[in-house]
Amino acid sequence: MIHEDVNTSKRQFLTTALSVVGAVGAGYLAVPFLSQMQPSAKAMAAGAPVEVDISKMEEGQLLRVAWRGKPVWILNRTPEALKTLSAVESQLADPSSDESVQPTSSKNAVRSIKPEVFIAVGLCTHLGCSPTFRPEIAPHDLGADWQGGFFCPCHGSKFDLAGRVYRGVPAPTNLDVPPYRYITDTQIIIGEEEEKTA
Repeated sequence: MIHEDVNTSKRQFLTTALSVVGAVGAGYLAVPFLSQMQPSAKAMAAGAPVEVDISKMEEGQLLRVAWRGKPVWILNRTPEALKTLSAVESQLADPSSDESVQPTSSKNAVRSIKPEVFIAVGLCTHLGCSPTFRPEIAPHDLGADWQGGFFCPCHGSKFDLAGRVYRGVPAPTNLDVPPYRYITDTQIIIGEEEEKTA
């Protein structure tokens, strides 16, 4: 009788030990397979597209999201803000955005696919500071001709509400517009361009 109790406990110990060793071994075997399923370092550095819901944005609201480690602004422009775009063209360095970065779908007077929704990388094209959103008209610190836009406090660069740079400031080009597309009227994917139709 004593012999049976000893054998049962040995058997139970060996079964438990083999189960633990087997689980650890399976883990070691699974790691290389699972790590190959991860995106490459190059793909992770490039950044995956970001999906944004703009259904709750109010007129005049600025939404900030991150894409590729950079701030991206989504501005729901008011009808009044859209009217100011043509009013400031004579003061801009590149009003037609010929020297600037934007997808083909945004190479127009409003620099966007839909006139009311403006999307831009929120970094000054001078030295990469983040400009502030200044929607007010003619504030005392920006002058009587200011119609709203973005002001970079680092070196004084100014951009209108389409991210177009004013003449005579340090920034050499307009704010960059990232590639983006609409999935629905209120869902945007930043990081993917609209598919071209033939």
